[in-house]
Amino acid sequence: EVQLVESGGGLVQAGGSLRLSCAASGFTFDDYAIGWFRQAPGKEREGVSCISNSDGSTYYADSVKGRFTISSDNAKNTVYLQMNSLKPEDTAVYYCAADLLDYGLPVLPYEYDYWGQGTQVTVSS
Repeated sequence: EVQLVESGGGLVQAGGSLRLSCAASGFTFDDYAIGWFRQAPGKEREGVSCISNSDGSTYYADSVKGRFTISSDNAKNTVYLQMNSLKPEDTAVYYCAADLLDYGLPVLPYEYDYWGQGTQVTVSS
């Protein structure tokens, strides 16, 4: 059974940092890309970042470039999202998702096969 479990969300002041974790099981980790998405109330789910567990290539949305860093520990089947210089507009439920790598990095939600349950990130001003 495929499982993706997010952790690390919470409440932080603007300018602070959080590190999210996505623990994966039930599939061959190295064959997949892991993406982070977020959804704020009343807004569509948007891509934040993703990483190929095969070659380590990464993608970042413009809104988080220079502030967020995605990394993967293939030995632990876990992907991390280090979030620095957080802003109130980063407030959302953050989800990780997995997609079997076929051609290029998947950056859109519909490209992903499996989803975690989400973790809340709240940034106060």
